[in-house]
Amino acid sequence: MRALSRIHGEILSLFRVVVGLLFLCHGAATLFGVMGGAFGTRHAAHVGAWPGWWAAVIQLVTGTLVLLGCLTRLAALLASGSMAYAYFTVHQERGLLPIQNGGELPVLFCWSFLLIAIAGPGRWSLDDLIARVRHQPAKQLAGA
Repeated sequence: MRALSRIHGEILSLFRVVVGLLFLCHGAATLFGVMGGAFGTRHAAHVGAWPGWWAAVIQLVTGTLVLLGCLTRLAALLASGSMAYAYFTVHQERGLLPIQNGGELPVLFCWSFLLIAIAGPGRWSLDDLIARVRHQPAKQLAGA
């Protein structure tokens, strides 16, 4: 158990990177019709179309920020909220449970991003790098 606690930050970083990458790929697929497109189509969402195009922009931007670990908590909270919105406005009307209404992916993304928003970006992130640089004494920075 002690070994796991020593690499907690690194494991959290890997989780964050995977979730962010998957989310930004989903947004890119919807916006640009790449990687098979959203839901297996090769068509991009129409610019400005509600809610699909806007959701894809949020997915691309927040997924990228989470992947890089930049403004991670804020981006993850926005991503989590957008997936909760998607679940309750699109999926739940098709059935009560996620397995019935095709909402497993939004639920998983929602809770994954909520975990990242609460736990933070982990050790390997731009947020952590910026925090470490800010807290280094000026002498150490001048000598580096």
